[in-house]
Amino acid sequence: MKIKQSIPLIFAVTLTSLSTMAQTVFKVQPNQIKTEIQPTMWGVFFEDINMGADGGIYAELIKNRSFEFYKPLMGWTLEGKKVEGEMLVLNRGEANSSNPRFLRVLVNKEPKSMVNEGFRGMGIKAGLRYDFSFLYRQAKPGIKLQLELLNEKNEVIGKGEIIPTSVGDTWHKQEVSFNATATANKGKFRVTFSGEGTIDVDMISLFPSDTWKGRKGGLRADMVQLLADLKPGFVRFPGGCIVEGHDLSTRYQWKKTIGPVEGRELIVNRWNTEFAHRLTPDYYQTFGLGFYEYFQLAEDIGAQALPILNCGMACQFNTAEVVPLDQLEPYIQDALDLIEFANGDVNTAWGKVRAQMGHPKPFNLKVLGVGNENWGPQYIERLKLFTKAIKTKYPEIKLVNSGGTDPDGERFDYLNTELRKMNADIIDEHYYRKPEWFLQNAARYDNYPRNASKIFAGEYAAQTDKVVSVNNRNNLKGAISEAAFLTGLERNADVVIMASYAPLFAHIEGWQWTPDLIWVDNLQAYGTPNYFVQKLYSTNRGTHVVGLTSKNAKAAVGENGIYASTVIDKQSNELIIKVVNASDKEQKVTFDIDNAKGIQTQAKLTSLTSNSLDDVNSIDKPKQVFPKESTLAVKKKQIVHQLAPNSLSVIRVKLN
Repeated sequence: MKIKQSIPLIFAVTLTSLSTMAQTVFKVQPNQIKTEIQPTMWGVFFEDINMGADGGIYAELIKNRSFEFYKPLMGWTLEGKKVEGEMLVLNRGEANSSNPRFLRVLVNKEPKSMVNEGFRGMGIKAGLRYDFSFLYRQAKPGIKLQLELLNEKNEVIGKGEIIPTSVGDTWHKQEVSFNATATANKGKFRVTFSGEGTIDVDMISLFPSDTWKGRKGGLRADMVQLLADLKPGFVRFPGGCIVEGHDLSTRYQWKKTIGPVEGRELIVNRWNTEFAHRLTPDYYQTFGLGFYEYFQLAEDIGAQALPILNCGMACQFNTAEVVPLDQLEPYIQDALDLIEFANGDVNTAWGKVRAQMGHPKPFNLKVLGVGNENWGPQYIERLKLFTKAIKTKYPEIKLVNSGGTDPDGERFDYLNTELRKMNADIIDEHYYRKPEWFLQNAARYDNYPRNASKIFAGEYAAQTDKVVSVNNRNNLKGAISEAAFLTGLERNADVVIMASYAPLFAHIEGWQWTPDLIWVDNLQAYGTPNYFVQKLYSTNRGTHVVGLTSKNAKAAVGENGIYASTVIDKQSNELIIKVVNASDKEQKVTFDIDNAKGIQTQAKLTSLTSNSLDDVNSIDKPKQVFPKESTLAVKKKQIVHQLAPNSLSVIRVKLN
C-alpha cells in the first residue's frame, strides 16, 4: 500500500511575508495518554565515514601500523641515507593472511629512523602518558628503539626507549610508556633503530592514556563523552554503506573484527575514493574498533546495540553485486552466529568467544538489521530467507528491514508494500532532504497505520545546499527544521520507535560527507546545532505522549511556523513541552494545562536559537549555538512563552 502523507497547509517558508502573528493557544491534557514512548526513541548511528573510526573515535595515533595499506609504507617517511635492503617490507601471504606484511630492519653502524605522520597529524597533550607497543622477532639481541614525539616544527616533545630482549622464530609483544612535555595539534612520531643486527617489526602502535574508561587500546574519551551526554536509546552500527561495501569483497564481515587486534584483517574503507571532490587514498579500516567494542560502547552509555549485517548485496550505487540465492547460507549463518555471540551462554561456540574477549555476561541483543539501504526484488527475496532462518531460531529478535534510499518514489512504494505484506517488524526510512522538506513533513506519520510495521527513522539530516554537496553546513536553519520534524516523530511514537541523525562524526580535515552531528580535530570535539537538537530531545524523552489540542487542528504542525509536541515523564512526574518557532518573527504561545492538580508555579525552560540562520559552531566557537536555561512562571495552570525566532524551546514542569 502507498501511505498518504498529511502535509500542513501553511509552511514556515511562507512566513517571512507575515507582519503580525496571532497568539497560539494550546490545551495540554497530561492525563490523556496517547501512547508509550520507547526507551529506544532517540539514538545514534555510527558509520566509519569522515574518519569516524581510524583517525577518529579509535584512539590509535599510528597510521598504517601493520604496513597493510595498498602502499605498504603509506604514512611513514624514512629519514636519512637510504641503503638498499636495510628496510624491507616482507609479505607472508597465506602464512598469515589476516596480517601478511611486516617490516624487516637491518642495522649496522648507522641508526635508521622512520616517522609516522598520523591521521592528519597526531594530537599530543602536554603531561599526558603515551603507551607504545609493537610486535617483533629477532634472532639475537642487539637493537634499541628510540621513540620520540615531535611537534609541528619537528622538535622533540616526549621520548622513551625500548630494548627488545626476546629471541627466536616467534613474535613477541613489548610495551613502554612515556610522557609528552608539550602540546601539538599536528604532531608526529619518530622511531629510531640503533645498535647492530636485524629485527622484524609489526603492529607499531601508540595510544594516549586518557582513553574512555582508561582502556588500553581504547576509544577517544571526548568523543565517547559527547555520545554518552546524549543518553541515546540505541547505537546503530557499523553502517551505513560500509556494511554493503563497494563490492562484496569489501563488505563488512563482523567475524573479522573480533579477537586480538593483530589478527583483524584490514580492508580499504569504501569511502576511500567514493567522491572525486574528497579523494582519501589513505582511508582504511583496521577494525581496532570492531563488533565487540561496538557492543561494549553501547553498554557503556546505557544504549541498546543495533547491528546491521550484509544481506548478500553490495552497494547498489556502485557494483550492485549480489550473492546467488543458493549461496546465501554463509551470510545467514553470520547473522545467527552474531546473535549467539551477543546473547549466547559461555558454553556456546560464539558465547565462549565473547567471554574470552572479556565479557562473559551476554550483551542482551534485541534488534538486528538485515541489509542497509538496499532495494528492489533482489533485496526482498534475500530478506525473506534471512527472516525465516532468524525467526525460526530466535523469534524474540526484532528485525530492521531497509525502506530504501528515499522517503518516497518508486523504490519506496515497492519496498513499503512488500515489507508490510511480510509483516515486517521495523522499516528503516531514510531522508536526506532540504530544510523545507522537514518542515513540510512534520505530519508525515499522522496517517500511518497504528498497529502494523513500526518505523525506524534510521538516517536523516537537513541538507542546507543539496545531498552530497560540499557546501552543506550544520547551521541553525538545518537544526531548527529537524527539530520541527522531530515533533512529528514524537507525536507519533506509536508508529516511530527509533530515530537517529546521520552521519555521526567528521574530522575537520578528513571528511567526505557533510553535514555531520559532531566535528573533531586531533585534540578537540564539539557538537553542532543539530547535536543540541538531538540532545534536547533525547534527554527530555519522557515516557508517554499526551494530548495537545487547539482550535486549529494544524496548529502543532506548521501553522504560523509553530510545531509542538507534549509528553509526560511518569518517573519524574513532569510534563515536557517541546515547541519550535520556525518563523523569523517572535511569537507568543500559551499552554493551558488541563486537569493538572498541584502543578508547580515555575517551569524550567531550555531554548536553542542564535542571531542568524547561518550560524554554526566550530573548533574556535563551539558554543555559538548553544542551549540556554531559564524559568517560566506558571499562573492559573497556564504557561505563556514568547518564542524567539527560529528557536526550539523545551519546557519542563512538575505535576502533582
